Amino acid sequence: MMTLFQLILSLLVLALLVPVAVLLLQVLAACKKTMPAALPTGRRPVVAVLVPAHNEAQGIAATVAGIREQLREGDRILVVADNCDDDTAELALAAGAPVLEREDLYARGKGYALDAGVRQLALSPPEVLIIIDADCRLKAGSITHLACRALEMHRPVQALDLMRAPRGAGLKIRIAEFAWIVKNKVRALGFHHLGLPCQLMGTGMAFPWGLIAQASLANGHLAEDMKLGIELARADAAPLFCPEACVVSYFPQGDEAARMQRTRWEHGHMGMIVSEGLPLLWQGLREKNRALFAMALDMCVPPLALLTMVSCAVFAVAALNFLVFDVAAPLLLATALLAALTLAILLSWQRFGQQVLSLKDLFSALGYAFWKLPLYMKFFVNRQLEWVRAKRDAE
Repeated sequence: MMTLFQLILSLLVLALLVPVAVLLLQVLAACKKTMPAALPTGRRPVVAVLVPAHNEAQGIAATVAGIREQLREGDRILVVADNCDDDTAELALAAGAPVLEREDLYARGKGYALDAGVRQLALSPPEVLIIIDADCRLKAGSITHLACRALEMHRPVQALDLMRAPRGAGLKIRIAEFAWIVKNKVRALGFHHLGLPCQLMGTGMAFPWGLIAQASLANGHLAEDMKLGIELARADAAPLFCPEACVVSYFPQGDEAARMQRTRWEHGHMGMIVSEGLPLLWQGLREKNRALFAMALDMCVPPLALLTMVSCAVFAVAALNFLVFDVAAPLLLATALLAALTLAILLSWQRFGQQVLSLKDLFSALGYAFWKLPLYMKFFVNRQLEWVRAKRDAE
């Protein structure tokens, strides 16, 4: 007969099996080979591209130039230089983009910059608004894919958002790149193949004007993109994934900048799980809203390093429990958990990650997961609540 401890351990493993099962389902579905959609040939809606920027002098000119190459007659670009103390505004203007300068040290964060840009564009609204971060580069044809899809479906559309390790980057950054591929490409592509929505990713996002004009944007939430996607899903406008469109940026190489970036992303995601996870799952079930329920399940899959670390720790406790008390049930569940997670990671690497990591490097990732333990512990004792931009390498 199981003790209370063993019962709690078994329930914990069963709870962890849910996000691992979701991850494995997404990975299996993503491995299905499909033909990419051709560039739309119908009417392309008039678009405005909004670029929020905070101290982005290093790359804003190249970003503006890349966007302007894909614009057509009637399209616009607007850069919001938000609380900048560098030459972002001047360089954006020189590159050919109108600039809205915003100064408000008490209302800081990307959400406030987006709100200011949308209110400015509302004076002459486009059919579709596309948001591109100031450090991103666009794959050819991305704006047309996003704009046409958003107009056709009257729903938000998310491009593939990739972050790449700079040339010569160390193992930690390359592992981070692989984890990003799993999160933003593999999982989103899997749900896309299943006909399910994706999370908004912060850049490469397209919105029919009527949706974004009514959205609540003015906030400093660390996961403002995920929060916006959930709000739109609650309004029956869950985001769609468009793998044919792609935006690319690069991880910073500096340790401090990388730490700040990881903390902001992962604390924001974990905060959304804590505050929205169970209510959103229950709402999706209660309303029989398949899209909302799928987004809630996807949101409740924690960062890959955290999921790996917790699964390994639970397996170790279950194994110790078996050795001491000879109770097999928790160990059998923990073994199934670890096997499913390992299969999901290996399949993701085999299909999508071999160009980033060798198999030897992949197995080194376990140490990387435990190296991030202080970041996750900080969530419970000193959680980051305010948006802070990570410094670029040139800074």
